[in-house]
Amino acid sequence: MKRGLLLLILVIAGVLLLPLRCPAPFVYTPGEGWTYESVGGTKWQRARAKDQYEVAKAAFDQKKYGLAAKAARRTVKRWPLSDYAAQAQFLLGRCYEARHQDEKAFKEYQKVIEKYPKAPNYSEILQRQYEIAGRFLAGQWFKLWGVIPFFPSMEKTSEMYAKIVRNGPYTDLAPQAQMKIGAAREKQKEYSLAVKAYEKAADVYHDDRKVASDATFKAGMAYDKQAQTAEYDQSAAGSAISTFNDFIVLFPDDKRTTQAQKVIVTLRTEQARGAFQVARFYDKRRKWLAAQVYYNETVNKDPESVFAAQAKQRLQVLKKRTAGFIEAEQNAMGAETGQPPKPAPTP
Repeated sequence: MKRGLLLLILVIAGVLLLPLRCPAPFVYTPGEGWTYESVGGTKWQRARAKDQYEVAKAAFDQKKYGLAAKAARRTVKRWPLSDYAAQAQFLLGRCYEARHQDEKAFKEYQKVIEKYPKAPNYSEILQRQYEIAGRFLAGQWFKLWGVIPFFPSMEKTSEMYAKIVRNGPYTDLAPQAQMKIGAAREKQKEYSLAVKAYEKAADVYHDDRKVASDATFKAGMAYDKQAQTAEYDQSAAGSAISTFNDFIVLFPDDKRTTQAQKVIVTLRTEQARGAFQVARFYDKRRKWLAAQVYYNETVNKDPESVFAAQAKQRLQVLKKRTAGFIEAEQNAMGAETGQPPKPAPTP
């Protein structure tokens, strides 16, 4: 028993004292902190910004995106004012985009714009941001913690397009991005916000006739969609009619003027429906004078509609019903002022 225990102790001591090669995947560099070095991996750190960037570029070309991102990040961190920092920051965005991490890529591109506004490939960066936002507008999901597909978000997509507009307000992409904000808001069913986005596009880029006409027409359509969701309040329908009238006047040669005129007709019917619903609301509560006001409005909004026909029938009934009340009120007022009451109508 003792000999067995002694043998076990000797084996354990031998293992502990035996020199072993222990790989250290995490390497600490003074002034830079800890970095991960894969076991058996080649040495990737360099002493000059140019050399470090070239390591990143070569790794990217070989589709070694992890190494490329690591080398590019070190270039930016250690030599932020060098001529290669902006290129390395851009390459970092390219690495994330190549790995289908679009949200991270967009943010890395944004850093180029904010830190290095004179970057020679500024236009390309904006174009890449625009394409990324387009993928999210098409329904691509944002990722939780940058890894797990979580949900599509038109709110975040709108924010991306807004950044593109701010990044390049005088570029060709700016009016397109502004219009896309409206499209994203429509997908949210936030029609009032969509209208604001389109109206801003029409106002800021009024010199571009195509953008101005598209924006005005789409603002009218967004108002129309908003009107379809309203039960009583038909202010959106009125705004839509006004916007489409502006469109017809400002762009009479546009092929969509006929469509705009047809939508106006349906909107007037929608206004009549809204007024009719309000009239019925008061009618059911025996507030007949108020009901008559809205039945009359129904007729005025769209005289040929089915709602106008029903309103006319109801008006005939209510006028007879309220005639006695009106006469009684007039007689009461006459008594207070000393005037004789009106004679009853001759049968």
